[in-house]
Amino acid sequence: MSIESEADLIGMQNVSEAVATTLKQMREYAKPGMTTKELDDFGYEILQAFGAKSAPKVTYNFPGYTCISVNNEAAHGIPSTDTVLQDGDLVNIDVSAELNGYFADNGGSFVLGEDVHGLNKLVETSVAALYKALSGIKGGVRISDIGRVIETEAKKNGFKVIKNLVGHGVGRSLHEPPHEIPCFYDKYNTQRFKKNTVVAVETFISTKGSYTHEKGDGWTLLAEKGGFVAQHEHTILITDGEPIILTKANGI
Repeated sequence: MSIESEADLIGMQNVSEAVATTLKQMREYAKPGMTTKELDDFGYEILQAFGAKSAPKVTYNFPGYTCISVNNEAAHGIPSTDTVLQDGDLVNIDVSAELNGYFADNGGSFVLGEDVHGLNKLVETSVAALYKALSGIKGGVRISDIGRVIETEAKKNGFKVIKNLVGHGVGRSLHEPPHEIPCFYDKYNTQRFKKNTVVAVETFISTKGSYTHEKGDGWTLLAEKGGFVAQHEHTILITDGEPIILTKANGI
């Protein structure tokens, strides 16, 4: 969406604070022995305290308030009483919400407890790629050039990027134009970022393979067999200089 007024900016700041605080507190609350359903219920309580609604639930009737993906689950993991978090799990929490007609989206992967699978480098690369990408975004910059930044950072550290998961516009709905902000250089994508618009920029960094596939539950996307994917995401307001990171309070 385009920020057309002070009311738009305040609306985006408020919903961004809600999702950022929820993500940060969910990360801090997660512990081994907890089910992902327990963690999701905790996130729901925080969103409720802000007066916010789960965006995936109101938009797509997703069977959870947040998306929680564990280990080989790359995205859109369904919170479950059957999934018990373990020490060393790679956990991704994606929180998006609606508040007073405005939507914001953020997410982050982290290793729970001790890094028994050696995945901290993957997580750190994803974070670094996100901030390198954000530092280069301003009005007029080609979207494909930012994808190149993310892909270059991934390759430099021995990883790949996922090509069938992308960032997107956000604001008055969960997904808006531009509908694809990829993690790789796409020479056919000639779109440019526009000043005063809001987008959700995401990294999807992979240890193995460049595409996810469906788990079979209608939602969850899996990494290639034996692979892991780290994702980090901020909602930003594009300016003619450094972007304003609206979800900065999420602690990523």
